[in-house]
Amino acid sequence: MSVELKTGTLADFFSSAKATAKEIDEQRKVTKKDIIWVDPVDLMAILKPERTRLVQYLRKKKRVIFSELMADMKRTPVSLNNDLKILSRYKLINIFKVPNPGHGVHKVIEPTFGNDKIEFKTEI
Repeated sequence: MSVELKTGTLADFFSSAKATAKEIDEQRKVTKKDIIWVDPVDLMAILKPERTRLVQYLRKKKRVIFSELMADMKRTPVSLNNDLKILSRYKLINIFKVPNPGHGVHKVIEPTFGNDKIEFKTEI
């Protein structure tokens, strides 16, 4: 299984959804699609070297605390938060907070792609 990030317009998305609806209407087995539609500008942003390195790091982890991630990646909180924000927008990661008894909360990052490959497809 793989996660496919695909650039396109809203019309492209609806065309894909229409094809799936047609499969359902014809009572055919629906082919599972792990497609995430991405704005072309964001796709270029995801492919930046630091974000690519971040995805590769997260592939090795099931769950990581923000402070550990920041130290391991040798990044500032602002730059790391910017990268996490774009990955979260496209559901490549989940970010949530868990209690840290006596010390507030931890921000936790979990990748959603596991060991699945991530394919980037674009048409210009």
